[in-house]
Amino acid sequence: MTEAPKTEKPKSGWLNILVDYGPVIVFFAVYKYYSPADRNNSVAEVLAVISGTVSFMIAAVIALVVSKWKLGHVSPMLWLSTLLIVGFGGLTVLLHDPIWIQVKPTAIYLMFGVVLLVGVWRGKALLKVLLETAFEGLSDEGWMKLSRNWGVFFLVLAGVNEGLRYWLSFGDWIAAKLWVFLPATFLFTFSQIPMLMRHGMSLDEKKDVLEHTPHE
Repeated sequence: MTEAPKTEKPKSGWLNILVDYGPVIVFFAVYKYYSPADRNNSVAEVLAVISGTVSFMIAAVIALVVSKWKLGHVSPMLWLSTLLIVGFGGLTVLLHDPIWIQVKPTAIYLMFGVVLLVGVWRGKALLKVLLETAFEGLSDEGWMKLSRNWGVFFLVLAGVNEGLRYWLSFGDWIAAKLWVFLPATFLFTFSQIPMLMRHGMSLDEKKDVLEHTPHE
């Protein structure tokens, strides 16, 4: 009696992107919907932030469930990101202070950046662990360079986030999450393709690069 072949969960590039960035879009949409026309109305502004934060937390948990249900797994990065969203989001709701939702990306970027660069310093490509089996065929040297490059990029993003948090209003900072950080991350990801191909990534795997973009 032959054993029936196992069926793999289908891959979906758009579903991966939706799981990764959908919660941020939900937060932006809900915040904008409740955001007061008068920016000097601090009470209404805080209520808009809290409404967006609660929606953000719910959307993040839903994204995690969808990833497990539709894609068959939850990446370590998605687990960590969801935990931090719920943790910092909970502080925002309890303390009524939007700063916690703004500090969250900085905390994630700093943590990933430092961890990856310390791993490179110790001769370990920790990004390979975070991205699991992505980019099969990539050599150890390729993984090491990718970990180094992403480590530096994460530290740059942490600095940029702190600068934008200091100089921009909360609403403009939220817009920057979509119109600055998201395009910058995609562009940086695509900039790594030539290096990945030089170190063993096949042409067939180019389409999967965007699906495995590290994110906060």
